Amino acid sequence: MAGEALRTFDGEAVRRHLDYPSCLKVVRDAMMALSAGRTRQLLRSMIQMGEGRTFAQMPGTLGDDDMFGAKLISVFADPDRPGTRRHRGLVVMFEPENGRPVCVADAEEITHIRTAAASAVATDALAKPDARTLLIAGTGGQARSHLHALPLVRTFDHVVIWGRDPAKAEALAQDAAEKLGLPATSCRELKAAAERADVICTLTTAREPFLFGDWIRPGTHINLVGSSAAGPVEVDTPLVARSRYFVDSRASALDAAAEFLVARDEGAVADSHILAEIGDVLLNRAPGRESPSDITVYKSLGHAVQDLAAAAHLYRS
Repeated sequence: MAGEALRTFDGEAVRRHLDYPSCLKVVRDAMMALSAGRTRQLLRSMIQMGEGRTFAQMPGTLGDDDMFGAKLISVFADPDRPGTRRHRGLVVMFEPENGRPVCVADAEEITHIRTAAASAVATDALAKPDARTLLIAGTGGQARSHLHALPLVRTFDHVVIWGRDPAKAEALAQDAAEKLGLPATSCRELKAAAERADVICTLTTAREPFLFGDWIRPGTHINLVGSSAAGPVEVDTPLVARSRYFVDSRASALDAAAEFLVARDEGAVADSHILAEIGDVLLNRAPGRESPSDITVYKSLGHAVQDLAAAAHLYRS
């Protein structure tokens, strides 16, 4: 590595080289490595700079003798799309021999792809093998990336897309059908769609619950993705309490998993309601789904080693 120039991957390069099947493997390995203690990371630190303006830093190492680095990202309200946020930033990687920076990659595109890959890995581990109906709640970039990733782990006969703007939901469904070949339609009634879904992904900027526990039928798997800090919630306390609840990082969840923290503050659950990190399930150190009737939840906050592993893959490949 000595003498090598700093490699840069802009958004287009990330999209071109970080394909979804490869990213699923990279993220799966990173989840297991985190839970096994082979990687290290600090809790995300966030600096609030006024309404709708956050700067976050996520450092970590892939191992004492492996690459290390940090994700630096801004989360700002998008003036072109009211009610939405953009995640812009960089993932900076260092080599382990001399500590030189060797790679800089667009964090927004890595975030889109690795977050969807993580949801797919969790879905593969926790959803029923015969899950056939996927509900996507949201119409932004994460909705699009999840439409690429989730069909890699289950064969969906029906993909339903819901959003607060029905026109955007319809446009995304048409796009998914035409470009991805998915059996996708949009819906206006979220309750009816949720009652029929086998897998649900919440990918919104909601601050109050829009998905409720009494809508969810036994056997459903839910990926909670939209809220990444204490405060904004996408689902209500009864849904959290009914579920077998899994997280990407226990420490991060106890710090920032908003839906869980609200349920705990209301006395509905205790810390023990977090059954395991998804990495422990993948390592067969903790059970995942125990019954076809279980409602399983995967709370995705995203952790640094997922981003670092994705950037390391870009650099090495």
